Amino acid sequence: MKRLGTGIGWRPEIAGAVERMPGVDWVETVAENVCPGHLPESLRRLRERGVTVVPHGVSLGLGGADRPDEARLAALAERAEALGSPLVTEHIAFVRAGGPMTASPTMEAGHLLPVPRTRDALDVVCENIRIAQDALPVPLAVENIAALISWPGEEMTEGQFLYELADRTGVRLLIDVANLHTNHVNRGEDPAGALDELPVEAIAYVHVAGGFERDGVWHDSHAHPVPRPVLDILADLASRATPPGVLLERDDNYPEAAELERELAAIRETVDTAVVTAGRRPAAPGAADGTTAGAAGGDTGPARQRIALAQAALLSSLVAGTPAPEGFDRVRLGAQARALAAKRAGVVAKVAPELPGILGEAYRDTFLAYAKGRPMTGGYRRDALDFAGHLLLAGRPEDAEARRRLRAWWLERSGPTPPSRHPAARLARAARRVLLRR
Repeated sequence: MKRLGTGIGWRPEIAGAVERMPGVDWVETVAENVCPGHLPESLRRLRERGVTVVPHGVSLGLGGADRPDEARLAALAERAEALGSPLVTEHIAFVRAGGPMTASPTMEAGHLLPVPRTRDALDVVCENIRIAQDALPVPLAVENIAALISWPGEEMTEGQFLYELADRTGVRLLIDVANLHTNHVNRGEDPAGALDELPVEAIAYVHVAGGFERDGVWHDSHAHPVPRPVLDILADLASRATPPGVLLERDDNYPEAAELERELAAIRETVDTAVVTAGRRPAAPGAADGTTAGAAGGDTGPARQRIALAQAALLSSLVAGTPAPEGFDRVRLGAQARALAAKRAGVVAKVAPELPGILGEAYRDTFLAYAKGRPMTGGYRRDALDFAGHLLLAGRPEDAEARRRLRAWWLERSGPTPPSRHPAARLARAARRVLLRR
């Protein structure tokens, strides 16, 4: 596995600043936001300079009950090849639930949700990882996630779960030290204890990010400076083994380039100091280390069925207002549900900025009222169209000019809907017929 050095998350909003930053050995980009045939010029220039680019997936759902979708795997593989990447990364999380195994509609979380640390879940995730490894042209690394909620009846700690994953599949690990801090605040889990149990030799690289605390809950925002406790966990990890790469994540509320450079310098200094204190020499980018092989698994069908039912019940309570599954902390479930709704409203406003422009200050409350009991089923852009169509069918907004603008926006973007048996497609076709007659 190639040693990466110090990097930063590449985002279009800071692309120019990233290109000019000194000491950036590599960048990571959200895989789903890159079109292989039309790579951003900034990424092209970075690659031409020898800067490594790693695609970081967010929608595969390796922790879900279903086997990984072949089309999503093919898309991730295509991005790895287009970027000339030495590896690709994803999350140990589920992002959708429901579907044929539960005889219920598929729901999307729009967020990374934790898998239960049980033997059932371990078997399922291991098989999903093996399927992904076979489909990808480069090694895969999987990331631990931050969470507000804990599953009842867990059988392993996070460190034990990650150790088993790496041992059984040979997968690399992307350790997010900010997520370890988040789980320390929110779930009382000891970061040092997790590091004690990790197979540090399996670490591909490390994420570092900021957040904020409100009412005793740590929010992993990726929009705030990296706090001291996160750097302390990074130092602890680096004192145990030199991380092949360390990357600063920032996804919103971007500061001036000078502040990002100071954070990168603090990250680099934290790692170098910990390594030297431990009596080792800092690793140079480009060196390689070994990989491990995993063992095959057995039939996961029954485990998948149990996981499917459990995840569907949890996600339904979070996004559709159904009762909380037994054993969960209802206060925490409420906090998670509100966070998911707020994120959904915010992302829809980003992918369809015309909607807040048309609806004005009423946008947020109107969207949250719409989303309550209406799970997302086709991604954020589909969600924006469904929201607008819902308002128009209800004769809203009340202002005639705003309604005219919303109708024009919806008709322009919805387009003729191809034949499909999916309920969302049938609804979209029906809505289009009605609105074209108005």
